[in-house]
Amino acid sequence: MRQSAWVLTHVFYDLELRVKISVIGAGYVGLVTGACLAEIGHEVVCTDNDPAKLKILESGGVPIYEPGLDKLLAKARKKNLIRYCSNTAEAVAAGDAIFICVGTPPLPDGATDLSAIDHVARTIATEARSPKLVVEKSTVPARTGQELKRALSVYGRKSSVTFRVASNPEFLREGTAIEDFLHPDRIVVGVEDDTAEAQLREIYRPVLERKFNCPVHSPACPEAPAPAWLVTTINSAELIKHASNSFLALKISYANMVADLAERLGADIEEVMKAVGMDPRIGKHFLNAGLGFGGFCLPKDLQAFVHLAKSSGADFTMLEEAEKINRKRIERFVEKIRKAVWVLRDKQLGVLGLAFKPNTDDIRFAPAMDLVRSLLAEGARVRAYDPEAMEKARTVVPQIEYAKSAYEAAQDSEALLIATEWEEFRKLDWERIRDAMAHPLILDGRNFLSPQKMRELGFEYHCFGRPD
Repeated sequence: MRQSAWVLTHVFYDLELRVKISVIGAGYVGLVTGACLAEIGHEVVCTDNDPAKLKILESGGVPIYEPGLDKLLAKARKKNLIRYCSNTAEAVAAGDAIFICVGTPPLPDGATDLSAIDHVARTIATEARSPKLVVEKSTVPARTGQELKRALSVYGRKSSVTFRVASNPEFLREGTAIEDFLHPDRIVVGVEDDTAEAQLREIYRPVLERKFNCPVHSPACPEAPAPAWLVTTINSAELIKHASNSFLALKISYANMVADLAERLGADIEEVMKAVGMDPRIGKHFLNAGLGFGGFCLPKDLQAFVHLAKSSGADFTMLEEAEKINRKRIERFVEKIRKAVWVLRDKQLGVLGLAFKPNTDDIRFAPAMDLVRSLLAEGARVRAYDPEAMEKARTVVPQIEYAKSAYEAAQDSEALLIATEWEEFRKLDWERIRDAMAHPLILDGRNFLSPQKMRELGFEYHCFGRPD
């Protein structure tokens, strides 16, 4: 006999309570969330509005590249802890908790497009037949939870189903997303009542208590401390995500601003930021100079935060300047290339890296892609290589030549440009690359390689904020 609506669908699994969870949206956040929730013992249903993506998942494939995700999903399917369905209404019915992981892209004015959230709210409200905990996992502006709650009420006005809304912002870094989910430094939950907190705590209990077997690719598990459990209002939880990402963007732009000064004064930005980062009040992360930040999080969240501030009457000029500095990084790099090779038209240039960061195939707002477009506009001939992102890049910029290897990208090139700091690039046979190039010239947009080593190998080497 059921004791409550929440424990209705729970069964004991390896001495843990299994929760039935629906994940709406099978992108970078949704798939990692679904896979990791299954990894810690819950029963997960994933849905998406892209039939092609679901077809890949059903066949055992993975439509995105994230280290370890393929193994985690295969393991979950073998244990019957994850399945996929194309019918969102079916997915809504399957879960006691519904994690919304749909896209929230930027609008032209910097605001956030919440149409997908609204569509999901309508489906949940009209299709639910039992109480649901509706969890915002997508990054959304503050006060979205209020609108989501109102939408569930309006769309479900003919229903007697009870909905609880919560915000549980994700802090997943592409390339280390599984580790970030299973071993987070904090879990933020924005709730309106104790029941919603208790439900989320039960979902995350294996993570909080470290009561799950770590995947092979997570060696930090035994040493990782338990995460902090932060309970806030929904508005605060939503604001935390934008405030965090915007501050990280600010640090990157600050490092780039100082790098430009270091070049003019003959200082070394690597030495400067190493010392700055040793201050525990500042920290060493996100102080790397280079092409600037990209991806689908930092640029979008920064724009959305600035738009939210303006609409609320707050002055966020500082963040507007951070965004402006970031936009100019490609222009600065093209200036360096032009200075090194003189005329760009008809010059053969090799580009290493197309993803916005290593260990992902994500090219959304990737500085490398903006660089390629700028070079094409200058009339250069571009041959590029990336370990994972070329298939997606080819659909966006088909005009360039896509190499089968870094060595092929370098062949007969007047210059080789480092645009993404894949670790495998550091381990290349650089003597072979030098001998294959028309001119042994490297322009390192990520300050990734050792200037001394490259020059000892006979390369002309340029980067950001370090003496030539």
